[in-house]
Amino acid sequence: MNVVALTPPTAPRPLTLHTAVDDDRERWNAFVQSQPDATFFHRYEWREVLQRAFGHRSYYLIAQRDGLIEGILPLAHVRSRLFSNALISTPFCVYGGVVAATPEAYRELVDRACHLADELGVDYLECRNLVARETSWPAKDLYVTFRKEILPDSEANLLAIPKKQRAMVRKGIKAGLEASVEDDVDTLYRCYSESVRNLGTPVFAKRYLEILAQVFGSDCEVTVIRNGATPVAAVMSFFFRNEVLPYYGGGTLEARAVKGNDFMYWSVMESARKKGLTMFDYGRSKVGTGAYRFKKHWGFEPQPLSYEYFLSAIDQMPDLSPNNPKYKMFIGMWQRLPLALSQRVGPFLAKSLG
Repeated sequence: MNVVALTPPTAPRPLTLHTAVDDDRERWNAFVQSQPDATFFHRYEWREVLQRAFGHRSYYLIAQRDGLIEGILPLAHVRSRLFSNALISTPFCVYGGVVAATPEAYRELVDRACHLADELGVDYLECRNLVARETSWPAKDLYVTFRKEILPDSEANLLAIPKKQRAMVRKGIKAGLEASVEDDVDTLYRCYSESVRNLGTPVFAKRYLEILAQVFGSDCEVTVIRNGATPVAAVMSFFFRNEVLPYYGGGTLEARAVKGNDFMYWSVMESARKKGLTMFDYGRSKVGTGAYRFKKHWGFEPQPLSYEYFLSAIDQMPDLSPNNPKYKMFIGMWQRLPLALSQRVGPFLAKSLG
């Protein structure tokens, strides 16, 4: 009788963690594309953007086994004497946090991020999750996001906008406004910086928008709205999978009279429809603000975001919101600044408000 020796099963190799380098870019992005809960803001290119535009040091963590990525976590260190010292996933982005194919990879990445927060001596670690993940951590329900399907028919999309807001779009059309996709960051910056100054928010440097356009290339597009020869509104949109994300946009005082902002977002939706895209991501807004109401009036339903905090060196969640009463005087002062002065001073503050 022959006895066959059974080979014992090979134990799975352990999961390893390391900080990504530029040679990891291609496989990092391939993993992001493969994971349904990943977003445009998980792309590796944001590491370059944050470094070049603001000088923020990044820690892009990879969990892998046998050379295959099982999870990623983009982190950036934002250090400010005026505001806070934080490790964020991801500053200047509405979404972030861990993307993992396995529970083990998720847990290892979160634990490593907490240890890194302690090592760096930051006040807190912030993960900008689409859904709640660390339910034992304190979390903010300040923000919501607005996402809606783009229908294949133009008229159906227009009719999906509630009547009152649809009338605003039609007014922009009747006013003869024209939309064009342009390589024109200067016009975008003029419109956007005026808009955020009017809201009492410091604006970042124009160079940030220039870097976004350079780094993301064809996945980043500027739409300019003109009333005759005069630019009245502009927006920078991102593209990811089947989605369009109009992200940095605003209008001048004249845009209000001709409904330039409504026409602008309608134009972005129409352009995306023609490209075969099927999802319009209106981005985040603070609950109860003008931007929140504007998006609801477009027929978008708010989806709560879960911004979760590991408190490393503080006892309470930070409150950098404009709704914080202690910023009320500052906001009022900023709204009265000459535009040119706000464009010069704003970048020194905005780079720490990610």
